[in-house]
Amino acid sequence: MAELREAASAAMRRAYAPYSGFRVGAALLGTDGVIYTGCNVENSSFPAGICAERNALVAAVNAGRLEFAHLVIVAGSDSPVPPCGLCRQALVEFAPELPITSVGARGMTETWSLAELLPAPFTGDSLRRG
Repeated sequence: MAELREAASAAMRRAYAPYSGFRVGAALLGTDGVIYTGCNVENSSFPAGICAERNALVAAVNAGRLEFAHLVIVAGSDSPVPPCGLCRQALVEFAPELPITSVGARGMTETWSLAELLPAPFTGDSLRRG
């Protein structure tokens, strides 16, 4: 977990957040032991930005990884923050039970399962008619 936390912290330092000042880094652990990182990247056209969690997920998928064991988020807030709803939905596609640990600026941590944070996800099964 310490390695994931450091990777997420390093990613947070690279965040591009000139509008909100809210910097976030994420480290997503593949089941193969490889860590994929991401940071939030804001844009003056707010919907064009991307969260750290989805940024890490995109990096992992681009590298061919589709199975994940843990996600660690480090944010500049005092308290730990969970992923936003859009990130939860993106992550559930690959790891519905994913453990997620969030670390606040003062070192407080909180851990949830993705299933706990998104109890009724929209999945591929939702697309089937029958």
